[in-house]
Amino acid sequence: MFPKKTYTKRRKVLKKQIKSGLVLLMGNELSSMNYTDNTYHFRQDSTFLYYIGLDLPSLTAIIDVDKGETMLFGTELTIDDVIWTGPQPSLKSLAAKSGIKKVIPPTQIATIIKKAKKAGRAIHFLPPYRPENKIKLSEWMGLPINGLSCISCVPLAKAVIEQALVKTKEEIKEMEKALAITADMHLTAMRTAKPGMKEAEVTGKVHGVAISAGGNLAYPIILTVNGQTLHNHYHGNTLKKGQLLLGDFGAETGMHYAGDITRTFPISEKFTEKQRDIYELVLAMEMASIDACKPGAIYKDIHLDAARILVNGMKDLGLMKGDTDAAVAEGAHALFFPHGLGHAIGLDVHDMEDLGEDLVGYTDDIKRSPQFGLRSLRFGRALAKGHVMTVEPGIYFIPELIDRWNKEGKFKNFINYSKLKSYRDFGGIRIEDNVLITGKGQKILGPPIPKTVGEIEVIRTVALA
Repeated sequence: MFPKKTYTKRRKVLKKQIKSGLVLLMGNELSSMNYTDNTYHFRQDSTFLYYIGLDLPSLTAIIDVDKGETMLFGTELTIDDVIWTGPQPSLKSLAAKSGIKKVIPPTQIATIIKKAKKAGRAIHFLPPYRPENKIKLSEWMGLPINGLSCISCVPLAKAVIEQALVKTKEEIKEMEKALAITADMHLTAMRTAKPGMKEAEVTGKVHGVAISAGGNLAYPIILTVNGQTLHNHYHGNTLKKGQLLLGDFGAETGMHYAGDITRTFPISEKFTEKQRDIYELVLAMEMASIDACKPGAIYKDIHLDAARILVNGMKDLGLMKGDTDAAVAEGAHALFFPHGLGHAIGLDVHDMEDLGEDLVGYTDDIKRSPQFGLRSLRFGRALAKGHVMTVEPGIYFIPELIDRWNKEGKFKNFINYSKLKSYRDFGGIRIEDNVLITGKGQKILGPPIPKTVGEIEVIRTVALA
């Protein structure tokens, strides 16, 4: 946990934004894997962590904005629990670390909410994503389960987002820890991968680094020779010379702050000429995008500028043609770049997107585009000091998408489909870093992780010696 004053200050800011009523913050429950006592790895709700800090299951908090107090609801362990878990600190002592004095049995939650509703007080809650919490909230609020993600949740969600998007020094320090572990994970992959190995063998080594450092994964590992599949979690392929290995993974610290890095490298000692050409283009997109990150810059505009770099580079390689601005405006580039440039990151790898992706990434003035590719940009709004963003452009050759667009005759004035035939088995390349927006510009967080062609080829040559 952070010091007590961190949580009391965060709640104080939230109370000023909400002004009156009760704020209901639900922690997560244990979730059974295949029978009651065999549970999935527990992950606390990130908003609960942000305001309360307690990383235990079956907790709920209510902030009484009018009285200025916070109540924690949970059950103290019995001797039967201690037999299985060992002695644990009392809830009262843990609550004190968060600046909370009142610890109340969870059976009282329904009564408190009912009394508040009867008095005409507002009950502010966030849209739940876990089924257990949906059921409880439905019962407490007297609302149907499908009515919980309602418009009444938006004011609280917006208040949380505007506060938590701006990372403090202590949060940045924790994210630097996550990225230091993440750097070790990626270096392990680069040094471990050899022809004849299974993707799963490299994946296991990478996962082990995260656990050994006292944390875990921020999200399931993507490590694949089929990088053209954006979220590829299959690890059964055998590595072969001439292939590229795309690794998108990051560590989560013990306090659950995330790192999210992607690197792509050859299974051989060196990139082929074709691979190098595409790799250098993606790297140019990434570096230009990072340089453009600064307070006031519109992230949607940075994404579109990256797309223009892609089109110009593809024209140089003979894979695209025509007017660059027109190609980007019509979305022709999305054949090769069908996702967004990046997203906010913090306590979640996709920071606060459980509260509403458009609420996090867009505003009343900057709205999400319906265009293929651009619609997948998760964050399009203006950047501000304290935001932490992933910057992760990529270029992919997706045979199924190429065939479909070619058959439909899409963008034939911009795309040279005949030249794409020799790229059908190319795969994909993505390069990603985590970037803090500073007072005047930006800073790449974490230790440097090799990403130039020269740096990567040195590591691969040593690994295969």
